[in-house]
Amino acid sequence: MVQIRGLKKAYGNFSVLRGLDMNINDGDIYGFLGRNGCGKTTTMNIIANIIEKDDGEIKLGDGKPVKIGYLPESPMIFGYMTAREYLEYIAACNDFDGDIKSRVSEVLEIVGLSSAADRRTKGFSRGMTQRLGMGAAIIRKPDLLLFDEPTSALDPQGRLEVIDIINRLKSLGCTIVLSTHILSDVERIANRIGIMTGGTLAEEGNLKDILKKHGGDVINLTVRNLTQENKLSLLRIDFARAEFDEKTGLFRFGSDNAEETARRLVKILAEQEMTVESFKIGTATLEEVFRKVAG
Repeated sequence: MVQIRGLKKAYGNFSVLRGLDMNINDGDIYGFLGRNGCGKTTTMNIIANIIEKDDGEIKLGDGKPVKIGYLPESPMIFGYMTAREYLEYIAACNDFDGDIKSRVSEVLEIVGLSSAADRRTKGFSRGMTQRLGMGAAIIRKPDLLLFDEPTSALDPQGRLEVIDIINRLKSLGCTIVLSTHILSDVERIANRIGIMTGGTLAEEGNLKDILKKHGGDVINLTVRNLTQENKLSLLRIDFARAEFDEKTGLFRFGSDNAEETARRLVKILAEQEMTVESFKIGTATLEEVFRKVAG
């Protein structure tokens, strides 16, 4: 769907993009991650042809025209319009080829605003405004959707609603690039990710593979009536990466071989007669991987 090679962009003497290479496949929900100011929004603006690149190459599709829908972080909504009027206006501005009224009704249903279709948008909540912005982005039936911080500043319910819409759009055949700082949302819906640092991608690939590569397996352990001696003995082990959270009493042991680590931990626990409250083997979180890769 999207191939980017050597993309560069500077503002004055500041280079935002420094030879970015990026690959987004058909049908991806691509989590586009990075710290503030790393160049995510600039990249999306260039893909959407909102700003010009300085150098590099962008290929969209396989030689066929690609329709792009874009949701900026803070979509501009005209408060004096109703949701229906706003989407009809957006469709007309984009020369929508079809029955505008029918398409607007369809989009309102997709983004969960049918019941509020004829309300003035001035009274919309942040979540409703964001969903209306998503509606504007999909009005032309795009092949590629660029969502910049779609769950920013939303409450948990609002975030779930947006995530449900993204999953529905994927089922309708859309390829989606999702830029967000809420990494748990990315873990929930993305199949591939790219992590930007210094104007380039530090890591890109299948989410599960990247979690395995940088985080490995993780063992979470809590011990009843933990003594200082017990804590130190667990933190001093040399066969796993050990951390302890004083607030929760949770030990985390990072390992490339969870089964072997578990066997050795159980031996220590038994030898020192520690009473285990919980012992769970899992994988590293995206937040942990992000901290390691992006700093």
